[in-house]
Amino acid sequence: MKELVFSGVQPTGNLHLGNYLGAIKNFVALQDRTDCIYCVVDLHAITVAQNPADLKRSTREVTAAFIAAGVDPKRHIIFNQSQVSAHAELAWVLNCVARIGWLNRMTQFKDKAGKDRENASVGLYVYPVLMAADILAYRATHVPVGEDQKQHLELSRDIAQKFNKDFAETIAAEGFNDGFFPQPEPIISGPATRVMSLRDGTKKMSKSDPSDLSRINVADDADTIAKKIRKAKTDPEPLPTDPKGFEGRPEAENLVGIYSALSGESVEKILAEYGGSQFSAFKNALADLAVAKLGPIGDEMKRISTDAAYIDAVLADGADRADVIASETLRHVRNIVGFVTKARR
Repeated sequence: MKELVFSGVQPTGNLHLGNYLGAIKNFVALQDRTDCIYCVVDLHAITVAQNPADLKRSTREVTAAFIAAGVDPKRHIIFNQSQVSAHAELAWVLNCVARIGWLNRMTQFKDKAGKDRENASVGLYVYPVLMAADILAYRATHVPVGEDQKQHLELSRDIAQKFNKDFAETIAAEGFNDGFFPQPEPIISGPATRVMSLRDGTKKMSKSDPSDLSRINVADDADTIAKKIRKAKTDPEPLPTDPKGFEGRPEAENLVGIYSALSGESVEKILAEYGGSQFSAFKNALADLAVAKLGPIGDEMKRISTDAAYIDAVLADGADRADVIASETLRHVRNIVGFVTKARR
């Protein structure tokens, strides 16, 4: 099966450094190696309460960020999930393949629903199955994931395997002797795939944190980026000279991890240069690096965001191209499952 990468980003507003390093930066690198489909997963965004106007704005913002960072919408596919109905239809079929016990083990539902689990939406509970449908609708072979998404990819693999087993006979009759759905493999990048808060190194960087100083937003200007890094929480000790020295020092480890991810240098090389020095000098270097890397992306993102018609055209074109692939997958799935369908003309 030809290698194909699929990944999605939720349009939840205020894209930050964690989104860039954990996803978008890798999207740009991957597009030079294989075919890629990048999706703004707006169906996932409505599993919790959201404002319709904000959802439209955030969908366009994420699209602008993809393009500003360097993803080429002509060479690869960029679209928003709700424009391709195959995602929702396949999710229902896969809901009937997935098991309750599998979903009960999903830790993100427990984290997001909290103690008020009985009042959480059904969509929030079953959205990992929709995530599996997102991937399998394109029979994608590889998925860039952060550490916190590995469990959901494992679920996608379990669902694919069970579908292939449950419908082995009709899958073979459909002409797929080695199973219909592939086992998608994770692509986990190097340092700082899990970027932590600038105010608390034990918590993930998040748009929901009440303090804007806890995160660097992709759209922040140069002065704001530098200010946030210089105000980032640290401890009174100098930087360690060895990675083992990060034990019990999450803020120090986070800042060095961010530097490593932005620069492409190893943590060891960074500590060889800055180990033993105070944080002030290192923060200045990190601020300069972050401004150099993120500043142009933020400026371009703001420029693109002013042209909603262009963004919508990119999404519409991507949706048309994605629909061709997903509709073909769904045609086979309907036959495999046993649905009566219209004859093809």
